[in-house]
Amino acid sequence: MDHLKTHTGEKPFKCPDCSYAAALKSSLIKHLRTHTGEKPFKCPDCSYAAALKSSLIKHLRTHTGEKPFICPDCSYATAVKSNLKNHLKTHTGEKPFKCLDCSYSAAQKSCLNIHRKTHTGEKPFKCPDCSFAAAQKSNLMDHLRTHTGEKPFKCPDCSFAAAQKSTLKDHLKTHTGEKPFKCSDCSYSAAQKSNLMIIRKHTQEKNCSNVRIVHMRLLEKTL
Repeated sequence: MDHLKTHTGEKPFKCPDCSYAAALKSSLIKHLRTHTGEKPFKCPDCSYAAALKSSLIKHLRTHTGEKPFICPDCSYATAVKSNLKNHLKTHTGEKPFKCLDCSYSAAQKSCLNIHRKTHTGEKPFKCPDCSFAAAQKSNLMDHLRTHTGEKPFKCPDCSFAAAQKSTLKDHLKTHTGEKPFKCSDCSYSAAQKSNLMIIRKHTQEKNCSNVRIVHMRLLEKTL
């Protein structure tokens, strides 16, 4: 009988604290926890507790490493179904979240929220040790390593370690020989964009001897 109400639209179970109403009593019980703050579903491995059993199930995957939601088009896998739904948009090119102030659009709402800060100038993530502030939490985490000296991104082929993932990515090109940044004025190519910018500066000065000297210095650095 309770199930039939989900088809008829009847919602006899009403919340005494707000306008919420449900077809099932169990749904109302779950909703009431948003008012009481009750979290009966507790993690056996840490202090996490949840109002919903489904939330606890998702949390437990952070301990087990289980990632049951797998992308059919690439190796991506995630513990959360909504994350996979957002990821699939990277394959379809769908970008439904559009900025009201410019032409930017995103596949994920979280990306749009981060982008919006470029218009507002909001930088809520502040360093406790200096005046640095960032629009994104990940940028603050990278910055904090300049204080701690931590270098968690390690090269699998040598002893190099970096504070930022992007720095390690650039370093790996010294092993693969990849040089995607090409000079428009000569045959020089670089593994890092910063090296190419140095070359362009000298090229703009029209000093060919300086260009050759910088070429050689950069080559020596990569050997």
